Amino acid sequence: METSEIIKKVRKIEIKARGLSSNIFAGQYHSAFKGRGMAFSEVREYQYGDDVRDIDWNVTARFNKPYVKVFEEERELTVMLMIDVSGSLDFGTQRQMKRDMVTEIAATLAFSAIQNNDKIGVVFFSDKIEKYIPPKKGRKHILYIIREMLDFHADSQRTDVAQAIEFLTSVSKRRCTTFIMSDFYTRQDFLQQLTIANRKHDVVAIQVYDRRTKELPNVGLMKVVDAETGFEQYVDTGSKKLRESYYRSWMKRQQGLMEVFAKSNVDSVTICTSDDYVKSLLGLFKQRG
Repeated sequence: METSEIIKKVRKIEIKARGLSSNIFAGQYHSAFKGRGMAFSEVREYQYGDDVRDIDWNVTARFNKPYVKVFEEERELTVMLMIDVSGSLDFGTQRQMKRDMVTEIAATLAFSAIQNNDKIGVVFFSDKIEKYIPPKKGRKHILYIIREMLDFHADSQRTDVAQAIEFLTSVSKRRCTTFIMSDFYTRQDFLQQLTIANRKHDVVAIQVYDRRTKELPNVGLMKVVDAETGFEQYVDTGSKKLRESYYRSWMKRQQGLMEVFAKSNVDSVTICTSDDYVKSLLGLFKQRG
């Protein structure tokens, strides 16, 4: 992609994402993703009913009156966007590619985060860590992230979610809110890694899929290619039996994925490329609020 084309795309995504984050998501994001805890703010004179454990004895001794510490929620978060850049994301038969939708969702979350003065970091992963962008604040940083998402070319086409989660656990020492954005087409089990990560961090899974990975159209003989392995084969989509088997296989895999999220206590949302992701994200935020 040429530089001028990337700049145009970045600008287009920024306008849409900023609009969504300021007009729709601002309050929802704040209530759904809370700060690390309570931080000391100030002291004031003791009032009847205050917790005696909050008394600041140094100030009390100085003024010969009881004073208590006042705490407020520490809002600043570190947000990590874990973005699948494997070959299977370069697929879309509806309105857009899976990768395009992931980019828009990531940009919207990023702009929502900086409105709350949060830091944003990114991990691009395939079956290895392709790139790590350490957390920073500000619009310039987010525009750099969007530019990278648009023009990033992974070394590998395959996916290993487990390895990506292990990297998150090792690289993020302080608690952070993490969004894993992927179609979750991975052959490795990642329940253990996800459970450990969600104990340390607040992990949210966003699955993006295309309808044609769930249902085959009845169009006769069709060549299908596995984007991650390059394996090609012809299938007869005119066969009702084959279409039903394909659908059952997808449902079984989805059921297994939902069980992984439930067992690891991770909130998740599944979004089709033909869906309105704004509604899906709002549903996720309300569920957590």
